[in-house]
Amino acid sequence: MTLKANALSFALAASLLALAPHAWSQDVAGAKQGHVYTSDLITRWGKAVTPDNAWRSYPRPQMQRAQWQNLNGQWDYAIRPKTQGQPDSMDGKILVPFAAESRLSGVARAVTPNDRLWYRRTFTIPAEWAGQRVLLNFGAVDYEAHVLVNGGVVGSHRGGSDTFFFDITDYLKSGENEVVVQVTDPTSDGPQPRGKQQLNPRSIWYTPVSGIWQTVWLEPVPKLHIENVNVTPDIDAGMLDVEVALNRSADDDDAVRITARAGGKVVSTKLIRANRRTRLPVPDARLWTPDNPFLYDLDVELVKVAKPFDQANASQHRPNGERDDSLITEIEAQTYAKAQVQGKPVDTVRSYFAMRKSSLGKGRIPGQPVLLLNNQPVFQNGTLDQGWWPDGLLTPPSEEAMAFEIDFLKKSGFNMLRKHIKVEPAQYYHLADKMGIMIWQDMPSGEEDNSLDQFVRMKSNDEVLFPTRVSDEFEYELLRMISDLRNHPSIVTWVVNNEGWGQYASTRLAKAVKELDPSRTVNKVSGWLDTGDAGSDMFDIHTYEDVPHVPTRQTHRAIVMGEFGGIGLPVEGHLWFPANRNWGYQTAKDKDDYLARYQRKYTEVIRQAREVGLSAAVYTQTTDVEGEINGLLTYDREVSKIPAAAFYKVHAPLFDHGEKADAKKRGK
Repeated sequence: MTLKANALSFALAASLLALAPHAWSQDVAGAKQGHVYTSDLITRWGKAVTPDNAWRSYPRPQMQRAQWQNLNGQWDYAIRPKTQGQPDSMDGKILVPFAAESRLSGVARAVTPNDRLWYRRTFTIPAEWAGQRVLLNFGAVDYEAHVLVNGGVVGSHRGGSDTFFFDITDYLKSGENEVVVQVTDPTSDGPQPRGKQQLNPRSIWYTPVSGIWQTVWLEPVPKLHIENVNVTPDIDAGMLDVEVALNRSADDDDAVRITARAGGKVVSTKLIRANRRTRLPVPDARLWTPDNPFLYDLDVELVKVAKPFDQANASQHRPNGERDDSLITEIEAQTYAKAQVQGKPVDTVRSYFAMRKSSLGKGRIPGQPVLLLNNQPVFQNGTLDQGWWPDGLLTPPSEEAMAFEIDFLKKSGFNMLRKHIKVEPAQYYHLADKMGIMIWQDMPSGEEDNSLDQFVRMKSNDEVLFPTRVSDEFEYELLRMISDLRNHPSIVTWVVNNEGWGQYASTRLAKAVKELDPSRTVNKVSGWLDTGDAGSDMFDIHTYEDVPHVPTRQTHRAIVMGEFGGIGLPVEGHLWFPANRNWGYQTAKDKDDYLARYQRKYTEVIRQAREVGLSAAVYTQTTDVEGEINGLLTYDREVSKIPAAAFYKVHAPLFDHGEKADAKKRGK
């Protein structure tokens, strides 16, 4: 959701802000120095959070190992000027994985660009992990982290939304070990990708999130182990492309056994040399859809085999001898397929996949391409999903809370959501995969607050210019986001830029994304400055008018409403700023007025789907967020503005008009 639409929207926003100063400044002025406004809102799941139950589920559903240790819970913390060294004493306890500014962290303190946030805790390595390497994993830390174990620096990381890990084996000692994490975060003082966070939150900009905000955990691995598993379904060929990369080069007796199962029964299995790619047959594949989100199980094992090659004619200048002639050839693949496995697996990870295709193709309107799911036109009816919570901010209070929200959307007649300039914990995408909802995944935007140089406006005719260090950082994080999430079948589209917020080189970036992941559609620019067909599968408009505008007809791209709607309805007792006027593109008088406005908007969406070939519409938004009151649900997820069944009834014609039209053509 964004400040755009039309002159009326801007005038309304200005008048609301003029009538009532933002509650942030009012409350902070009267609060304890350095503390953050949190309101009185808390979700039902937030009320149940304790240090013993905070985010206990396995944090990497796409690549599970049997042994691991969760480090979520109470850590020591301190906030000091960033120019100072490690403090001798800490300020108190913080509940990881909730950000320092959040209510659930137990801290709710501001971390400014001039501060350094310190974390400290101890841990003990289980005796049964002896002889293995130990990895320290972070789901996400915003923004720049430096990690020490027992006083030694094990590594550093920049980026607020991606996973990272360090091998800490060499820094460990027997008994109790200490980990220290130090974090700096410029938030809106810098151009790094951060989404909606703002040092001075107002209207559509939200409370900052600093430090650890996803799960921290340990896992033991053998010296040579599986590091990456990438899967790409090919439903047209009935195959699954699989890439398995180890943490380093392997020997000839290192092989990987890949096994696909459906309902516990083996569908396909292959044995390949380690650090190779292969194609796994999936006969009579059951396709993934929101109505039938079927998932296959996938086991990947690193095994030892009797050496299938000797090194005949080896020499000083050719140490592998004739073996070099068969490297990465069909001869090698056939030889390993027949190799004899010896002993137990060295390393095992459990994963899953779905047979699903997201593409562009012909629709019912001649000459207007549409979005396809599994080669069939499926209208994608979604919400703009910010993923913010009143108690956890960027961190949902629990998996149950996330599941509730997805279930609500499905019951309301949505089959898609646009995850808006935020990356969720991996468990969220696992739920979407299992429960069946399509996702447009945004890349978090980055730009300095109120910059005259780093925002593209609606009337701009060119994109912005960044120094290389800034664009390099954005592209690194874009690459990392796709690498982290590419195996999730629920994600059907990558959205590279939103509305000109730091928009640069959109065509080059979109082409790079398509090259990296050709299995999904790409939306290079959602709203505002369109940069043409190249690299993009969609022409995307944002239209917050009472009756949505019609996207311009396209011959090479699907036409979509990347954002529309925005009907505000404040619900007393469920407001972030109860004393203030709140933000909405339009404000309904009551529930009846809300429903009438909602029906008017969707009547036009349905007409466009039938008559002009509209492929998708994204309604703003799933929930209220801080000062925004245009959600289907209140910010605490306690009240639906109208019943889910009423939303479903409004949306129903989107999913039956094609069937009825085809039946009419057949004379039925």
